[in-house]
Amino acid sequence: MSEVECAVGPAERTPVPAARSMRRYNAAVARKHAHGGVTALLSDVYYSVVIVGIAVLMAIGALGQLPVHEPPVGTSHATSLAGLTAVAYLALAGALIGSAGRLGPVGAGGAEATWWLPLPVDRRGLLRPNALRMVALGGVASAVVATVLAFAVPGGTSPGRSVAGVAVAGVAAVVVAGLLQVWTAARVAVRLGDLLLAAAPVAAAAAVLGSWQPESVLAVPWWGIGLLGAVAVGGAFALDALLGRIPARRLRESGAVAAQATGALVSLDTRELGRALGDRLARQQRRRSLRMRLVGGPVRALVVADALVLARSPRHLGQILVTALVPALVLATPDLTGSVQLALAFLVAGSFAMLATGEASRRAEMSPGVDRLLPMGATATRRARLIVPGVVMTLWTLVALGSVGLWRADPLPWLALAVLAGPAWAGGALRSAFRPAPKWDSALVSTPAGAVPLGAAAVLARGPDVVVLGLLPATIAVLAGSVPQTLLLVQAVATAIALRWGSSTETRTLMDRLAEAQEAAGEARK
Repeated sequence: MSEVECAVGPAERTPVPAARSMRRYNAAVARKHAHGGVTALLSDVYYSVVIVGIAVLMAIGALGQLPVHEPPVGTSHATSLAGLTAVAYLALAGALIGSAGRLGPVGAGGAEATWWLPLPVDRRGLLRPNALRMVALGGVASAVVATVLAFAVPGGTSPGRSVAGVAVAGVAAVVVAGLLQVWTAARVAVRLGDLLLAAAPVAAAAAVLGSWQPESVLAVPWWGIGLLGAVAVGGAFALDALLGRIPARRLRESGAVAAQATGALVSLDTRELGRALGDRLARQQRRRSLRMRLVGGPVRALVVADALVLARSPRHLGQILVTALVPALVLATPDLTGSVQLALAFLVAGSFAMLATGEASRRAEMSPGVDRLLPMGATATRRARLIVPGVVMTLWTLVALGSVGLWRADPLPWLALAVLAGPAWAGGALRSAFRPAPKWDSALVSTPAGAVPLGAAAVLARGPDVVVLGLLPATIAVLAGSVPQTLLLVQAVATAIALRWGSSTETRTLMDRLAEAQEAAGEARK
């Protein structure tokens, strides 16, 4: 009997190794097969710190050099730039909690989920580095944003306390998202983050209506920073103690989302990044269906489908509504009011709203099977997809430029300009949605973030180039402060060009087409 037992297994078994030793062993094996060493790691860290530092200094200098002047039409309701900074901190908290909820914040990627999760070891020791990484990332991101805001806003009395308080609050926000992941589903953290983001414009409107005008950036007292730090540390210890309770299914889902988002960033694909952060929590089933009585042909089918995609996305609807109020909010802040600031607010806010209206086109680019089944040509299909973004962005432009018209005490010309300029955004939305992926087989350029294809910048510019061309007359009107009749004619021509350019099915760049034409001409001569 003893021989049989020895044949089945050894009489003495070695103890199961600790999770820390398994993690260290895997890290040692990875370092052994890696081409770089400690020197390469320190070099990457050095370049990252230098790049972030230069970006922060440039942002502070650019914000400090923006021209500011009093609005020509006085108003009894206004807020200060320091008040808007407090609202920005509220939005930052929502963005951190929502992003952490979408990414996990604790997860296990493909290799980790395959090799680590089935092991009979304490899961806490395996997951602790992932949890600490996300918490540290939240603190660093909060500190960078707070540094720009605290040192760029004039009249700041204690920027150090403001940066420290926001950084500690950012750590606490990611810890809260981690605790919500342990106790409930990640959807709760996402909804909490979206709720805080939605509360930011409401708080900004309340600050304007209440004429809240603090003189300096909101600075947390040292005892408040200590209290926040105690809460963050206590929550971090609680999260560390509860890491073993996270089910393996949630860890795999979070790790897959993080891997997809990382791959999208590396491949410079913002569309895939949006899918990674949004599709995981999207509702896959509907409680009831519509009869689609408005569908009477392929064009109507596309329009109704695009409208339903937008209507069933509360996040995109909120994005459109919030961005429409950004120019009015800039005008309600005397410390920020200026033609340059207003033009930047108009273009940046409009670009975010434009991206929200292109969700249906991005889905069609990912899965073009439905479009190919319609009895329409490719160009006609693209032009049909211009309708919903064009209508929505025209309404958005009416609100944005209408506030400018009220500021200038002459709203009618600005409303006419909005009607002519609004559809131009649709061309940028379609060109951005259907842009091709970067050619990774072309020459690569070495950057601190890794190797990047030579034509990656040209690919990322598809969409913004149409916005720059189509909205150039409207931007000139905002900078000049008037809308002459000649500019209205120029805007109509620019909008027509933007719509034609945005709905084009041509994927080659202008340089590629010129090179091919030159080659064809050379072969014809031979």
